[in-house]
Amino acid sequence: MLTTQGRWWSWAATEPYETNPIADETGEFCDLNQPADVWFLAGTFGGTADRRCVVPLGRPIVVPIVNMYSFEEQDCAAFMRGAEGSARLDGADLPVERIDRQAIIVTAASNNALDEPPGTFRAIGCGLWANIAPLTPGSHSLQIRGRSGDFTISVDYRLEAGAGQESPQPTAAST
Repeated sequence: MLTTQGRWWSWAATEPYETNPIADETGEFCDLNQPADVWFLAGTFGGTADRRCVVPLGRPIVVPIVNMYSFEEQDCAAFMRGAEGSARLDGADLPVERIDRQAIIVTAASNNALDEPPGTFRAIGCGLWANIAPLTPGSHSLQIRGRSGDFTISVDYRLEAGAGQESPQPTAAST
């Protein structure tokens, strides 16, 4: 069984840097390769972003606040010792789930932004995550702030739920 964290990392490993939702500063690529049962949002590779994203109605949203994967357990242990962060939706704090260590399976596409060779590999994932219930129709604001050591992120999302669109179809398998 694939974990949500493993599925998110596979989603993150489907696009090259130029079109990767993690590197995206505006939200232009937030709809790429989304699975049919959940909507993934991204932090950054470090730094800030201000994104606008149309999300379909009826899908829960999963977003990391800070996260990483490694092939060595001690890397996640060190990362999580300094991990802190928050997520706010429409001005209200969201619960933050802390995952100190979880075995994950990641499938990477060719030329992916994570610089992994194409194929499937096992790793250890860790991070702080927010799970958001499906949004009501209309505009929403989401702020993600996180850090671990000298790695920091600050992402502001303007989310448009529904926006008169049908739910986008996934463009690639992310399971």
